Amino acid sequence: MFRLRGSAVAALVILGTLATGCAAKGDVAATPRPFPGASLPPGSAPAVATEAPPAEGIQLPLISLALSLRGTPYRNGGSDPSGFDCSGFVQWVFAQQGLTLPREVRQQYRVGDDIDDDDVKPGDLVFFETVSRGASHVGIALGGGEFVHAPSSNGVVRVERYTSGYWADRWVGARRVS
Repeated sequence: MFRLRGSAVAALVILGTLATGCAAKGDVAATPRPFPGASLPPGSAPAVATEAPPAEGIQLPLISLALSLRGTPYRNGGSDPSGFDCSGFVQWVFAQQGLTLPREVRQQYRVGDDIDDDDVKPGDLVFFETVSRGASHVGIALGGGEFVHAPSSNGVVRVERYTSGYWADRWVGARRVS
């Protein structure tokens, strides 16, 4: 048998904490990077909202439903609460409000009205260029520069800021569906 010195014990505790912390299901702060192949700048972390801003009309139930799905696992091709990809998440949430959207991001980008970047309101669709040229990722705007989305194969539905960092660099535009 061998004995560990204080610094070795501390190192093992830290490694154990790091190894288990990233796998905690539903822990938004411990979720992996925002999208496959992307990385956040050193020392930064995705912003996480705790509440949706007030919204009017259909936006309030839509936003409430979208936020209630935080922590749902990402599933490629997923389009129900057992697992979502980004466009499946958006399509499912809007369908629960009686609004039919196409299944794919590029098709969703053609629906509704194009809106100015500074006129994004809760419930608008926000689009990003991630894995391919043009709109290839979609989420639902919450207001205040935040959106809810299903980000990556190792992630869960979560809230992030689209106005800075990774997402701002990949911004394509926003659409309003009514």
